[in-house]
Amino acid sequence: MFDIRKIQEQVIYNAVKAESNAETADMVVNHAEEPNPLWVKNTMGRLEKRFDPASIRRIRINCQCGYGIDEKLELLKEILSETSTLEEFGNHVKAREAGLSYTNGSLYLQFSYCPCPMLEGVDRLETNTWCQCSVGYSKVLFEKAFNCPVHVELLKSIKMGDEICLMRIDINK
Repeated sequence: MFDIRKIQEQVIYNAVKAESNAETADMVVNHAEEPNPLWVKNTMGRLEKRFDPASIRRIRINCQCGYGIDEKLELLKEILSETSTLEEFGNHVKAREAGLSYTNGSLYLQFSYCPCPMLEGVDRLETNTWCQCSVGYSKVLFEKAFNCPVHVELLKSIKMGDEICLMRIDINK
């Protein structure tokens, strides 16, 4: 069976270790048998106490699990094959159905629900630290699709009280 918690523990551990060391990674991940919502909040709290905001963003961006990414990549490549500009891409019917849009040179990805399976049961987050892994997921996905660097910024998060999750994706091509 697919155990997203174990995967997240490992990716967070590896990302923290890469930024610091194994001892710090052990302290942050703290493999305690806490219920998942509590573990998410406590793990992010431990991360926020030990690192500055830029390091936290880097760590969390490197924590994306890649769950279902191949299917999404296939869709993006299909849309790319049917379009010739970023504006056409963002306005393609399949892109719109997937929550994408285009405005002023940027793509926007919007969800009316929290797409993260780890946040099921988490009512509200105090910071957007956890959500930065979704930024990393989108970064990997769009870099693979467009075959170039992209910058992704989290603009809104349902788990932080917003009505939607929203990211801006800037394609550096």
